[in-house]
Amino acid sequence: MKESILLIGGGGHCKSCIDVIEQEGRFTIAGILDQPPRVGEKVLSYPIIATDEALPSLAPAHWCLVTIGQIQSCATRLKLYDLLRQHHARLPAIVSPHAYVSPHATIGAGTIVMHGAIVNAGAQIGRNCIINTQSLVEHDAVVGDHCHIATASVINGGVRIGERSFIGSRAVTREYIAIGADCFIGSGVRVLGDLAPGSRDTGQKTG
Repeated sequence: MKESILLIGGGGHCKSCIDVIEQEGRFTIAGILDQPPRVGEKVLSYPIIATDEALPSLAPAHWCLVTIGQIQSCATRLKLYDLLRQHHARLPAIVSPHAYVSPHATIGAGTIVMHGAIVNAGAQIGRNCIINTQSLVEHDAVVGDHCHIATASVINGGVRIGERSFIGSRAVTREYIAIGADCFIGSGVRVLGDLAPGSRDTGQKTG
């Protein structure tokens, strides 16, 4: 019998997560938690059954996954992840059957690897990350906890990305550079050198 999983957050990213979970086939989706006005609604065919205030009673009976997206900030994902840890929730690593994760790579708890993504040999992905559709994390790259590697982005070999960073869609990093914690890399940006923690590169010129 399949074990059950609760999804925390019922927006657009949740829909993509649902599809990956259905395709992976390890879990049945017990329901979704979201804000009070949305209780009773459905996301795809799955009901929003409660708010995160119900976690103390619900978490022990289910696996749990944060299914809120992350662009400008990981604060909401991080808050929910910490709440789940506080209530001793079980957090799986979810990998789409349409992705490739090398047996020589590691994926942290609470991370989801979406359709078409590749995580190559020696790569290390932290906890509570999103490795989004068709993204590439090459050999020996290290992605810290609570990062979002967005759609079709390329993290080349040996790159180190600090915690809570966002790498936008179709961004590309040069190999063996270091990107600090809390960085924001915009869509399509080419990152050719090290970035200090808290850096923002949107690719737009000012002045």
